[in-house]
Amino acid sequence: MNPRLVAGLDLGSTGIKVLVIDEAGTELLIEQSPTPWHHGPGGTTDLEAEDLLATIANLLDAVARRLPEVTGDPASRIDAIAVSGMGETGFLLDKDNVVRAPAFAWFDPRGQQQVDSLPQDLRDRFAGKTGLPVGVQVSVVKIAHLRDNGLNLAGLRWFNLPEFVVLALGGRAAADYSLSSRTGLLDQNTGEPWTEMLTHLGVGAEFIPPLVDAGTDLGVATGHALPDAIVGARLTVAGHDHLVSAVSGGAIPNDRYHVSMGTAEVLLRVLDAPLTTAARSRLADHLINSVRHVVPGQHVLVAGVKTGLLMRRALQMCDITDRAGRDLLDQRVCALPAAGPSTDGGIEIAGARNDDGVLSITVRTDGVNSAELFRSILLHGNEEIARLIAALDAEVAPARTTLLTGGWAGMASVRDARAQVLPDVSVSTRSQDTAYGAALFAARLLTLIEI
Repeated sequence: MNPRLVAGLDLGSTGIKVLVIDEAGTELLIEQSPTPWHHGPGGTTDLEAEDLLATIANLLDAVARRLPEVTGDPASRIDAIAVSGMGETGFLLDKDNVVRAPAFAWFDPRGQQQVDSLPQDLRDRFAGKTGLPVGVQVSVVKIAHLRDNGLNLAGLRWFNLPEFVVLALGGRAAADYSLSSRTGLLDQNTGEPWTEMLTHLGVGAEFIPPLVDAGTDLGVATGHALPDAIVGARLTVAGHDHLVSAVSGGAIPNDRYHVSMGTAEVLLRVLDAPLTTAARSRLADHLINSVRHVVPGQHVLVAGVKTGLLMRRALQMCDITDRAGRDLLDQRVCALPAAGPSTDGGIEIAGARNDDGVLSITVRTDGVNSAELFRSILLHGNEEIARLIAALDAEVAPARTTLLTGGWAGMASVRDARAQVLPDVSVSTRSQDTAYGAALFAARLLTLIEI
């Protein structure tokens, strides 16, 4: 009997990936496509539901076509799918599950007016209650922005991106704890919706679907548009992508930084118990989140910088659009002499803070080329990470080791830079930690169903 196959679907800021493994954890195939954002003026970035679902449908079709080739069995099928993805981004659906507005990217700048008009009582309690700094990144601000621009929220429900995809594939409506922790709608002390914030939005408790742990069985994939090899697969939400990446290699020691290097660069620490309300507030002053993990009962500290976004924009500005160009730049950065414009004040970079993301470049000298620019961004990231580490060390015991994961960790120049500020750095050997971690949730789901 051939081993059963499972898939991890990763809804990333840059790309959407589907990774298939067998029961032994062996990677069989991966398909990926760019995330179909629509970019507007001033950094605004939207995602239409039909574009997202079309991209996923094409990926699942490609997986179904390749399965017989990689397994040697024309009857091969996917038995379970787990969906992970970015936080803060989601859709508002009506009672008929019709999408009523586009999704905003987590790095979309809209919502400052709603932040400024938040009642003082809610603002004062926001960080301690939700574990998040108040700002335009959190979902509740984007929801308020839609409300204030004419969308009637009555009768609508909020679905984070992976939850929406599971629903669209045929699963039941549910809200994952780790993703809901990113919205500003969850009380970290109780694990229940924050009633006063829902009241501020003008909605009730039904605005959030039933809360579940990552890996909960949410039904099966249905629909005539799905390939036969996908129909009937068990469905689950794996949770917030950085956290899913973190557990892809097993349990994380409490004294380790797990650093996920995607569009956002995230330093993650695992806790066995939540911090106090006061500690959450202090960390939020440094833009550090204290939220729920994808592992039931555990919590995480999530410190992020937007260095991946800055590096991506630098590559685009230098007309570097493929892996070969990136690899050549990587070699040039590694070959730079110790001193240069990026180290002696000849070039200054800003924008990596998690509440920023605007690549700002000040050049004071000649001799600045693409390699010096890229090194300057790396060093600027180091400065911001050092500040985050200092804030974390004031609340929990310092980490002793670091594991780097994610696409940017494949660059030697990035690894060399981070080794200057992070303790005892090692690098994941897996190319798609989040998709693989999601696939492990799918495999675990099959085991739980058998039990």
